[in-house]
Amino acid sequence: MFPLSSLRPDIRPRVGVFGIGLAAYWPQFSGLKERLAAYQEGVEHRLEALGADVVSAGLVDTAPAGHAAGELLARSGADLLVCYVGTYATSSQVLPVVQHCGKRVLVLNLQPSSALDYANTDTGEWLANCSVCCVPEISNAFARARISFQVVSGTLAGDKPWREIAEWLDAARAVAALRQARIGFLGHTYPGMLDMYSDFTMVQAQTGAHVEVLEMCDLEKRLPEPGEAPVMARLGEARAVFEVLDSVAGDDLAWAAQVSVALDRLVADFDLQGLSYYYRGLDGNAYERLGAGLILGNSLLTARGVPASGEGDLKTCLAMFLLDRLDAGGSFTEFCAMDFDEGFLLMGHDGPGHIAISDERPVLRGLGLYHGKRGFGVSVEFKVKVGPVTILGVTQTAEGRLKLLAAEGESLPGPILRVGNTNSRLRFSLAPDEFVNAWCAEGPTHHCALGVGHVAGRLGKVSRLCEIPLVGVPPWLAL
Repeated sequence: MFPLSSLRPDIRPRVGVFGIGLAAYWPQFSGLKERLAAYQEGVEHRLEALGADVVSAGLVDTAPAGHAAGELLARSGADLLVCYVGTYATSSQVLPVVQHCGKRVLVLNLQPSSALDYANTDTGEWLANCSVCCVPEISNAFARARISFQVVSGTLAGDKPWREIAEWLDAARAVAALRQARIGFLGHTYPGMLDMYSDFTMVQAQTGAHVEVLEMCDLEKRLPEPGEAPVMARLGEARAVFEVLDSVAGDDLAWAAQVSVALDRLVADFDLQGLSYYYRGLDGNAYERLGAGLILGNSLLTARGVPASGEGDLKTCLAMFLLDRLDAGGSFTEFCAMDFDEGFLLMGHDGPGHIAISDERPVLRGLGLYHGKRGFGVSVEFKVKVGPVTILGVTQTAEGRLKLLAAEGESLPGPILRVGNTNSRLRFSLAPDEFVNAWCAEGPTHHCALGVGHVAGRLGKVSRLCEIPLVGVPPWLAL
């Protein structure tokens, strides 16, 4: 249904892997070291199959080898460390690896056999299966050294641990993308919305994302002429993607296509992976007209992997970015109404939406005015697909720390407002009034990102990797 190509860069998380064992065992049990090394090689191949770029430090079996492995992995710039526990090893071998890197570590306690053949298992065979033996010791060392870690236990071939490992890789990919992201800030924040004002230094310090401050002149400079080939192609794309209602004036659609092409050029020229924007203009001047023509182009950008948040809401652009990089979408959203008869919240927004997460053809509706904003023109109307959804907000505490706020719910079928806005019928585990009360108790911004699927587990892992706390509404265990 959505024919346009993605603009998302292909980012693979870099994973540093080291295995552990005890050098004292090798001369005692012939073939044990080689067997454990083969298991580790299999783990590394499976990580690569899940999309990771693996940097291997091999099998660490002494404390000096731990220091050498740590130096190697620190130079690699790994996004995530994986410690594969082959057999018992002392914690003094493991701690220096992670101390050199300063990264969160996954401890893989993956036993080759689902159970031992107790009557026929000798010491060597037991040692090849005793990964669990040193995991508490390692955990104690990490906890006392204030190192963030997570143990993943199961069997080497088991589906359950590998599903969790895959979620960690998804989270690492999203966080790596965020740390490399360039987010454009075009214009200014909607005046008076105190919840949305953002300190660009704070954003970069806590997320790694660069904020590129843009002028409306930068966009105006890239406007094509009305009849140029890229504009005609964009008009064709718009008609292929959207149902264009009779209320859309031909001139307004043509203008929206011109602005859309200019936005694409802006994104390409400044190498942007996200955009937060708003500009009022005055008395029908050039910038008012330009600001009024942004909705089509920014909806297309959002669906292609460059999330665009309206009203200059940079923090919600970050939320949209994270959901998009988790392949959940991420549409610009706010609370619109409470339905107490059917027990759901109507949530959406004017302006751009992530139209790729709809199961219906989105609509372009012509509006004679944009409520609360200047100008007029083409607006996008759609709802997210029926089924599980997650909303994610990025807010800020009184201490200046970013905080993630999330909830899982369900998108329901049924009628929505026909006012040229995105809006969806969302039901959460709490009644509408109780949910709003609980959400507001966490000091959110009034916008959030709406994505498809239940991704709380992966968001919890994102939270841990980027060290930004996550709160669920109602509270749930994120991992």
